[in-house]
Amino acid sequence: MDTKSLIIGVFLLSVFLMNGFSQKSQKDYEILQTNKKGEGISMEIEFQKGLKHYFPLMAIWIEDIDGNFVHSLYVAKSIAKGKFNYGKTQEGKWVSASKKIPAALPYWGHKKNQTNQDTLWLPSPENPIADAYTGATPTNSFILKTKTNKHFSETFKILFEINQAWDWNDHWYNNKYPENKEYLKSAQPALVFQAIINMKDGKNEYEMKPIGHSHPYGANGNLYPDISTLTSALKIAEKIIIRIK
Repeated sequence: MDTKSLIIGVFLLSVFLMNGFSQKSQKDYEILQTNKKGEGISMEIEFQKGLKHYFPLMAIWIEDIDGNFVHSLYVAKSIAKGKFNYGKTQEGKWVSASKKIPAALPYWGHKKNQTNQDTLWLPSPENPIADAYTGATPTNSFILKTKTNKHFSETFKILFEINQAWDWNDHWYNNKYPENKEYLKSAQPALVFQAIINMKDGKNEYEMKPIGHSHPYGANGNLYPDISTLTSALKIAEKIIIRIK
């Protein structure tokens, strides 16, 4: 085979492989849709799962530029309804049951209801999040198609909190808080991402960046900006991209 033929062959093989990976990537995405009746800005949030992704719980919401909670865009159904498929054991088997997990997504939870500083801020079967903002927990990479309730003419924030249970490391080990049972349901605390959307900057795509972690057992709604102690938690998501439609 001459050099020209070899170059063409390598090029065609590269195109074939790239197309194959692209098709596989697109095929692997789950499509979620929330807030169909929203009258504001349409957007897509693309979540690319990372190497340590394993059924994490998630919440996505909007804040104004001053950090005031506006409304949720997506909340994992188990948290949103206060009922988990694996809520308790009965006769040696897991069964669905009501359950509160303060350590799961405390930054979102306290932002949503800033008047309560205990587990009362958690949704329950009697006081759930509206169906319009909830969905099943994705098992793979996903694209969330959603809308804001109202239009924003200038700047606002989108936040994304994610937590994966039992992801211990050298800093967040299982007996770090031996008196607290809620910590044992979490390990590394929830990680919080943020993107600031400016409707006047001409951009239609933003990448979310981590800005801190939540309280390790949900005792408060503070954000802790030092994420140097997190390891596998930083690999739950490979990339999170927001596209304004």
